[in-house]
Amino acid sequence: MSPADSIVTPPPARPEITRAVCRGASRHLRARGYAVVTEMRFANGRRGDIVALSPSGELLVVEVKSGLADYRIDGKWPDYRDYCDGFLFAVAPEFPREILPEDVGLIVADAWGGELLREAPRHPLGGARRKMLTIAFARLAAARLSASEDPVA
Repeated sequence: MSPADSIVTPPPARPEITRAVCRGASRHLRARGYAVVTEMRFANGRRGDIVALSPSGELLVVEVKSGLADYRIDGKWPDYRDYCDGFLFAVAPEFPREILPEDVGLIVADAWGGELLREAPRHPLGGARRKMLTIAFARLAAARLSASEDPVA
């Protein structure tokens, strides 16, 4: 892209990149059989960008990073590991993937879909925490469905 092109067509802003990566990563996970919710809050106050529930009850947390600055200023992602069986980053294709830790999963995504480049290492949740998170997942999904069907309620 030439400098003149960037004036006419500016590069996508950080929120646009985040939305696109989130959408593509969610599409990828749904294609793999996962149920997906976004913006799920955990007991520690943290909020998972994407939480995915497999048919067998396994929970993944996916942290979406819009760019290098977003990754560098956010040091809270290790806190998510206590709330999932596997943790992944989802990033745009142009993200410098070599800076990401190798002990997490990786999805590269755009607005249309994603590709799993690295499986998330598994660290199974305890039974009580899995039950609590599965119920929270179901309640969040049900509340959002209800709100979409009856926004006034």
